[in-house]
Amino acid sequence: MKLAISALLIASAAAFSPSKVASKVSSSALSASLEGIPGALAPVGIFDPLNLAEKATDATLARYREAELAHGRVAMLAVVGFLVGEKVEGSSFLFDAQISGPAITHITQVPDGFWPVIIAFIGAYEAQRAQEGWVDPADCPVDQPGLLKDDYAPGDLRFDPFGLMPEDPEEFDIMQTKELQNGRLAMLAAAGFLAQEAVDGKGIIEHLTSSA
Repeated sequence: MKLAISALLIASAAAFSPSKVASKVSSSALSASLEGIPGALAPVGIFDPLNLAEKATDATLARYREAELAHGRVAMLAVVGFLVGEKVEGSSFLFDAQISGPAITHITQVPDGFWPVIIAFIGAYEAQRAQEGWVDPADCPVDQPGLLKDDYAPGDLRFDPFGLMPEDPEEFDIMQTKELQNGRLAMLAAAGFLAQEAVDGKGIIEHLTSSA
């Protein structure tokens, strides 16, 4: 178990770099070749048992990819948050070191004044993401709500302070595939953490140390 968690954290570190491409890359390029789309690896290829991708239009497929990248990034942060939050409980300088117990209970222990800060931060981020990537609702056809801009690549936040984004398209596809795979693993891990702590009320760190 410890080895699996360590592998997730190490692999996720590379995936925290933004998944972005040059603005000249159109979001519709996602469906140009489903077999060559980033995130599809042998021997499984595209795992789509409900045939959602096959039925999707270019615009819908781009929206699916945007959602997958966003949820994967949140899940990677959540996994790190679970482990770090439980590891430093009682010794952190935050909130007078009064927050304790399994990570799923931490949210109810956070002081009320913390919520406006979180809401403002998330709201500002989502507003910026909407302006960067989405067509103005007033300009969208009635039967096509939520359209992404043609010159917007899903996941492109234009945030790359360390210059990690490869300029070579092939290398970029490899990096995006790594991010997608790590994000998918993190989504499963976060769901597992939530379920495990909800079932027995014990923290993930407590499980790891008790089984050592």
